Amino acid sequence: MLSMFKSSAAAVPITVPESKAAPLVALELSRRAAFTPTNYSGLSREGFRRNPVVYRCVRLISEAAASVGLSYTGDSAPAARTLLGSASPLSPAGALTERFFGHLQIAGSAYIEATLIGDRPVALRTLRPDTVSLSANTSGIVTGWRVDGATPRTLRFDPATLRSPVMALHLFDPLDPHQGHGPLEACAQAVDIHNEGARWTKSLLDNSARPSGALVYNGPHGGERLSDAQFERLKGELEAQHSGSRSAGRPLLLEGGLDWKSMSMSPHDMDFIEARREAAREIAFAFGVPPMLLGIPGDNTYSNYREANLAFWRQTVLPLVNRYACALQGWLGPWLGEDLSIAADLDSVPALSSEREGLWARVGKAEFLTDAERREYLGLGPRAEISDA
Repeated sequence: MLSMFKSSAAAVPITVPESKAAPLVALELSRRAAFTPTNYSGLSREGFRRNPVVYRCVRLISEAAASVGLSYTGDSAPAARTLLGSASPLSPAGALTERFFGHLQIAGSAYIEATLIGDRPVALRTLRPDTVSLSANTSGIVTGWRVDGATPRTLRFDPATLRSPVMALHLFDPLDPHQGHGPLEACAQAVDIHNEGARWTKSLLDNSARPSGALVYNGPHGGERLSDAQFERLKGELEAQHSGSRSAGRPLLLEGGLDWKSMSMSPHDMDFIEARREAAREIAFAFGVPPMLLGIPGDNTYSNYREANLAFWRQTVLPLVNRYACALQGWLGPWLGEDLSIAADLDSVPALSSEREGLWARVGKAEFLTDAERREYLGLGPRAEISDA
């Protein structure tokens, strides 16, 4: 009888025959799961660079958000439009916005730094979130940022003018008011499961003829063992005829008292395919991307692709763009002019065209509204008067 406790008696040594193919008894102990470190480098490497679901989610969100135009009003609107339209001589504005939202999805925080000439911002660029650390006073108010890199520097916030050289946007984190919690960190375990499933499948293709198990030799008289020549021949046949993807599924022919003892669960038992699909759905849900848009089977949340795409824009992309526009307005206002107003231009979103058509049809049928009221309801300005001269 086995016991979990040590016996007080002296341990009795067990003699193991020096045989390459002696009868085998194996015990496999489970290991603790190992997960990717949830820092920016680890998440970027295992998530964005190596996981196709994460890569597609980040690209979908960042490219969609960058495609939404911004509308500017106020006396400083032309200056803001020029600044955000050019971004920097080496980086177009669309690329800057795409990187900004990409950092936001991976790290939960994103930063834009303004290059200043005198007291005017003239160019913008994004900062890697893992290179930025903030400083705060005893009241928890941010006083500046330290940017690490080839030339570390410190950027200060001016409380008198409310001017800041850095714009920061964070996703909500209940444990840290100054940093964000990104969707990639929330689904990091699902990413590891999805990646390990891919590695397991690749190993199965490369090593499918050598699954975890043991060949046990039971001679006719018991206690016998294979000779060195027999062992080397058996090993050579296994490597030559039962290794690699081309030999997958080839039956293993045993002779002379050999018996195969499996020591691992089969692919059916582990059900890796379904586990990877569930992990992919969890990743998509964390990012707010309907699985239907990613081609993940088994998702019946939306009746068609059009509904899924509309939900993606309404529930994921537009809230981020609205927060981005508000952050830009609050950041650039003290630099360019407090009358500056920045908002997302929803008319530039093709996915919302059906909603706009429905709104126009309803307003057009409202006979109790005047033309001026209809234009105001639709967000249009007064009709321009045409001179007869």
